[in-house]
Amino acid sequence: MSAQTNSQASIQTSDKPLGRDQLAELVARDIAPGSFVNLGIGQPTLVSNYLKPEQNITLHTENGMLGMGPAAEGDDIDGDLINAGKIPVTELPGASYFHHADSFAIMRGGHLDICVLGAFQVSATGDLANWHTGAPDAIPAVGGAMDLATGAKDVFVMMTLLTREGASKIVEACTYPLTGVGCVTRVYTDKAVFLTGPDGVTVRETFGCTFEELQDLVPVPLKSAAAVVG
Repeated sequence: MSAQTNSQASIQTSDKPLGRDQLAELVARDIAPGSFVNLGIGQPTLVSNYLKPEQNITLHTENGMLGMGPAAEGDDIDGDLINAGKIPVTELPGASYFHHADSFAIMRGGHLDICVLGAFQVSATGDLANWHTGAPDAIPAVGGAMDLATGAKDVFVMMTLLTREGASKIVEACTYPLTGVGCVTRVYTDKAVFLTGPDGVTVRETFGCTFEELQDLVPVPLKSAAAVVG
């Protein structure tokens, strides 16, 4: 990625939007060494493929495992070893298994440093909506997402910035049922990385668009990290 520094508000670090794997690699790189992390269903599962051994990250999955490794392929697939999204996974040395209730105790007890979740909407103040859109075939209940969103010390979201209809998923206020209130601290999208919280939305970097072009897509006031630092 070639950084552009033409102005204080110019924080574009890629000429093109990021693909799913590029985004997963970026999230993996941003996870602090030694963290205990849960990866949600969907895009977040890709993050496990880009974690480095030297980071010493311990992955938790809500169906009862600590020490999950990358996705399993070929002869490594064990039908009894899956994550919460039913994707075959590998185990790392020292991996452990436990009851579903114990897994939720880890989530609810504040023992996870980070969870990475998908989302339908994130509000300007970090509210999360990721379980229901009102569609007839939508998931019938919030499941473990609520426990993760409220129990993890940091909540990272991975999603495309825009819906198929071209609407921003970062909104002033969520219109879908909430998973958690004020819980999201960082949003990774194909077009930008956003930092969210009580003070609004700050753009850390953009991909394939300028800060000004990004502001035209997102219906909430954005601040540039470059301008804040400056």
